[in-house]
Amino acid sequence: MRTTHDELLDAEDAMVFDDQPLDTAALTHTICWRVVVWSRLHTLKNSYNMILKLFIAFSFLISASYGQISVVDFCVADYSVANGPAGYSCKNASKVITDDFIFTGLGVKGNTSNFFKVAVNGAFDLTLPGLNGLGLSLFRLDIDVGGVVPIHTHRVSEVIIVMEGTIIAGFIGSDNTAYFKTLNKGDVMVFPQSLLHFQVNVGNIPALAFVSLNSPNPGFQFISASLFANNLPSSIVEKITLIDKDQVKKLKSIFGGTN
Repeated sequence: MRTTHDELLDAEDAMVFDDQPLDTAALTHTICWRVVVWSRLHTLKNSYNMILKLFIAFSFLISASYGQISVVDFCVADYSVANGPAGYSCKNASKVITDDFIFTGLGVKGNTSNFFKVAVNGAFDLTLPGLNGLGLSLFRLDIDVGGVVPIHTHRVSEVIIVMEGTIIAGFIGSDNTAYFKTLNKGDVMVFPQSLLHFQVNVGNIPALAFVSLNSPNPGFQFISASLFANNLPSSIVEKITLIDKDQVKKLKSIFGGTN
């Protein structure tokens, strides 16, 4: 049976000394009771402080979550106003139509007749206005035999699902560890936010995959294009890539770079 706080104090107050000779057993008993009382009080105080801290933390989380709740059903992109850091402004609700929430471009194979033998076609805020503000986008990847989605990055995370064919997909961690695996039809892989990643068709048929990203405008940056499609002088590109002059010149001609 538990001893309450009040019972402990009453028991301590009942232990008083009279004029009788010192009873060491009684004294020891009293001291033990005092230790128990203060120990219980200290435990109660610590428990109270812990509960208070948990309550404050929980209240903060509730407040933060509430702050992300939308006060409107949707915010269809208004293309007549410039895009900003928070996305497009909302189209007047009276002008919103069903087609603002529909994209029909993912059912047809894209044009893969390019250097990488790959086509990327997507539904994002610029092609599907209803995605504006919803924090997601969807893309179709067509990769011919021997084709590749070159190493690239974007500011959000990605999930890929293979629909046809066989690909090797992977990403590189900030500690330079590579995580890659052969994926077949029905396989899914996640690429964490901002990390370099790629896909290569290693099968004997064209590969088809769909990817979803948690932003309506994920901001792709292909490393090859960034290095060789710019106007940096070739001498600088040579130094920052350790690639020889002839190869830099060749790659700049492929990607359309200058200088």
